[in-house]
Amino acid sequence: MKILSKIYMGLVFLFLYAPILVLIVFSFNDTDTMSRSVWSGFSLRWYERLFQDRMILDALRNTLLIAVVSALLSTVLGTSAAIGINGMKRLPRRLMMNITNFPMVNPEIVTGVSMMLLFVFGARALGGLSLGMGSMILAHTTFCLPYVILSVLPKLRQMDGHLYEAAQDLGCPPVPSFFKVVLPEIMPGVVTGMIMAFTLSIDDFVISYFTSGTTQTLPIYIYSMTRKRVSPEINALSTLLFGAVLILLLVVNLRQARDKREQKARREEAAG
Repeated sequence: MKILSKIYMGLVFLFLYAPILVLIVFSFNDTDTMSRSVWSGFSLRWYERLFQDRMILDALRNTLLIAVVSALLSTVLGTSAAIGINGMKRLPRRLMMNITNFPMVNPEIVTGVSMMLLFVFGARALGGLSLGMGSMILAHTTFCLPYVILSVLPKLRQMDGHLYEAAQDLGCPPVPSFFKVVLPEIMPGVVTGMIMAFTLSIDDFVISYFTSGTTQTLPIYIYSMTRKRVSPEINALSTLLFGAVLILLLVVNLRQARDKREQKARREEAAG
């Protein structure tokens, strides 16, 4: 049974990661078109062409700017919301969790259309531009919030609820008590939520399509290319994005493992 389970897991991982490996390999292919899945020689010209394509670089800049800002906003708001939800009584907490989970199960096309109508209505009522960079940041922050809340809440439940009160009893004011006692305890959940928000923002197409206006992100730009011809430069760009996210995850996991070892060492010293 162990051999069968290992074979099954190997097939699952192969199915999940084989397309990414093929994409990485063909980003170094010398072929002029992505429709020809034939290896014609090793080349770095698609990476050179990538950094010379102004439209792709502009779309990448917009994507990263929106992802960073929306990830930071959703992390701050989501962490605050998680602390508030954790302090509620049982029935209100269940109600708030149902409200929080609803955007995750709601179809993205419904969310995108509703946000587009909301931004257009707000622009007509208040005046000014309706759709663009600002609307996309607000939309991405909105759909990333539930993921941050669900990442932070388990850490709050694992934490000793009396630590915050003990810090104040020892003379530490409420705000410094939060940053010195509570935040370090829930930091792994905060970091995980921020990374999820960042990756979800980069990946999103449906909501971005309805709230973008004239602003182009990478998913929207790549979708517009599918009507004519998808350039092999997209293989190079996808490889770089995959490598950047992989390095980020490795750094975060190594840091969390180091923090756990340090906490364990401090507990052993305190117990000894």
